[in-house]
Amino acid sequence: MAVEYWLVAFDSTHHALRAEAELEGAGLDIDIRPTPKTVTAGCALSIDFFPQDLERVQQILEEKEVVIRGYFKPEGAAYIRLELQV
Repeated sequence: MAVEYWLVAFDSTHHALRAEAELEGAGLDIDIRPTPKTVTAGCALSIDFFPQDLERVQQILEEKEVVIRGYFKPEGAAYIRLELQV
């Protein structure tokens, strides 16, 4: 069975790289990668994370004021945007 990753997408490479540093610094297991074309036409980079880390990822990025485009999870060959409470 394949491991499922969710992702967070950004509007700029600067925000993606800053998020990578903050999340890795907090000890989270993440990967930075090209943003799938089915997600967004914004920044070329996104970050994969484990679904169980969603709340921690949100908390860190909000505390550090990192601007994001949205959170997404895979569904078939596409991704769907997560509608989260702020």
